[in-house]
Amino acid sequence: QVQLVESGGGLVQAGGSLRLACQASGFAFSVYSMGWFRQAPGKEREFVAAISWSTGVREYEDSVKGRFTISRDNAKTTAYLQMNSLKSEDAGVYYCAADNLGSISRSSRAYEYWGQGTQVTVSS
Repeated sequence: QVQLVESGGGLVQAGGSLRLACQASGFAFSVYSMGWFRQAPGKEREFVAAISWSTGVREYEDSVKGRFTISRDNAKTTAYLQMNSLKSEDAGVYYCAADNLGSISRSSRAYEYWGQGTQVTVSS
């Protein structure tokens, strides 16, 4: 069955780094665009970053540009989110998601498969 399993979350000091991984199985990963979303307590889930399967184009939410990098390894069916210079406002549950659209979408409704999430906590 389809699975997306996130890992790499944890507690980090402000200014620190984390690398999230999303291991995919049960579908054709190489033809799915991958996205990362996050949700802080009491807030709606928001787009963080995405990478297109067809063009390799990456998009980022404005507040993470220059600090976060999304990547993918099709051979390992894994997507990554490298997060540097973390801030308290980056804290939340991070979810990876997959969609088979050729173009990138910032809308969660476009994504077909979702992981269970991994918690990121940033201490100041």
